[in-house]
This record gives sequence, structure tokens and C-alpha cells, in this order.
Amino acid sequence: MAEAEFLSLLSEPFMQRALLGGMLTGALGGVLGSFAVLRQLSFFSDALGHSSLLGITLGILLGVNPTLVLIPFAVLFALLVSQLVERSALPTDALLNIVYSSSLAIAILALSRVETYRGGIQQLLFGDILGINTLDIVVIAGFLLASVIYLGLSMRAQVLLTLNQDLAGAMGVRTRWHGLAFVILLAVVVAISIKAVGVLLISAFVVIPACAGRLLSRSFPMYVMISSAIGGGCALLGLLFSGLTNLPSGPSVVMVQFLGFLLSMLLSSRAHFNMRQS
Repeated sequence: MAEAEFLSLLSEPFMQRALLGGMLTGALGGVLGSFAVLRQLSFFSDALGHSSLLGITLGILLGVNPTLVLIPFAVLFALLVSQLVERSALPTDALLNIVYSSSLAIAILALSRVETYRGGIQQLLFGDILGINTLDIVVIAGFLLASVIYLGLSMRAQVLLTLNQDLAGAMGVRTRWHGLAFVILLAVVVAISIKAVGVLLISAFVVIPACAGRLLSRSFPMYVMISSAIGGGCALLGLLFSGLTNLPSGPSVVMVQFLGFLLSMLLSSRAHFNMRQS
């Protein structure tokens, strides 16, 4: 009976959209995360995700679809924070902590005053990918394609920036332009991934697949591809697990990603052990 119900669930259009959207979002997070982790921007993506709740809140208070407000808010916020980090004498992690905790507090206080939206706060915090529509999928797929094209065409510059920014500048790379472009890409990834896993778990979509991919790869192009595959695959398995057990989709995806990371650690350790033995 349970198997029949599960198969019936998979035949529903909303579930099919959720599975496709989850795979695309996970793959997108893996691609951008592979660069973000090596550039030590993991906490930046976490701060950006928490702060995005403020953008959603602005949309609700203004009576506008929050999704329409979220992407431009995330981009603008990311650019402002990156400039603040460059100009401030405070440690980056401390400054980001102040920014995301205060913006998250403001957003929750504002949402608590909106009577008609109190029931939806949990969806914002933990995600609701089952509500994804066809337009969302088109946007995610288009942005994934655009990101792959940009990163592929500028791979040499991206690798140099990841290794050493000063060296990249000395070799003619437009470091400031590529740096701002990557921050914008990361901001949009965070914004469109919030529907999948919510504000509180968004950094997992960016960080966990990339860390798992780094353990399993031996070259940079392979690292990006493995991270993307892990991100998309874990999202698919997490959503299937969510549908089978009737558990929340966002946390289910993150737990599968975590299990994938543990498996990657095990495989990496065995590979290093075998190399020492030989």
C-alpha cells in the first residue's frame, strides 16, 4: 500500500517539478560552491542566506511577491557587504556574524507583526520545494546554463583567482570585475535555492557538496563536476526520501548531503590508505 502511494506521488506534476527543480538547484549549488569553498566564502554564503529573509520580509510588507524582491535584494546586499568587508578593519567572520544575525533578527521581528504570514515562517526557514512552479524551473535551468558558460569561458581567471588574487592580477586578470561577478552569481544561487531548503539551511546546498567533491577529486575541472553531481544527486535522493517518509523536504536533502559527505570522507581515507600501502 505504501509503495503504491509512493508511486502515485511520483506521478503527480508537483512532485515531478520538485524533483527536477531540486536536482537543478543542487547542481547549481555544487558548481558555485566548489569555487566558494576554495575562496573561503562559505561563511559569506551562510550570512547571505540568513540575511535574505530580510528581503523576503520587505516583499511581504510591500505587498509584492517575495520571490521578485529576493534576487535583486540578495545581489544588492551581497555587493554592499563585500564592499563593507573590504573597507572595514574588523575580522571578516566577526563582521559577517554581526550583519547576518542583526538582519535575521529584524526580519523575524517584522514578520511577527504580519498576521497573515505567521503560518508561513516555517516554510521560509526550512524550505518548501514542493511549491516550485514551471517558471522557477526555467529560471534555475537558465541560470545554471549561464553560470556554466561564464565559469567555463573564464576558467583560467577563476583558477588563478582561487589560487592567489595578487598573482592573478599580475597575470592580467581583471580581479575586481571577476570578483564582483562571482559574488553576484553566489547571491543569485542563494536566493533561488531558498525555496528548496529555506533560509537556515541554505549554506548546506553550497558547502556540503563542494567539500565532498574536494575529497574525491584530483583536478580542478573534475572537482567542479563531482561537486555538481553530488549536489544534484543528493537533492534527488533527499526529495525521494522526503516523499517516502513524509518528512520535511529541506532538512531531508541536507541530511542526505551530510551522509554523502561522510561517504566521501570514507572513500578518500581508504584511497589514501591504499596509496600508503602500495
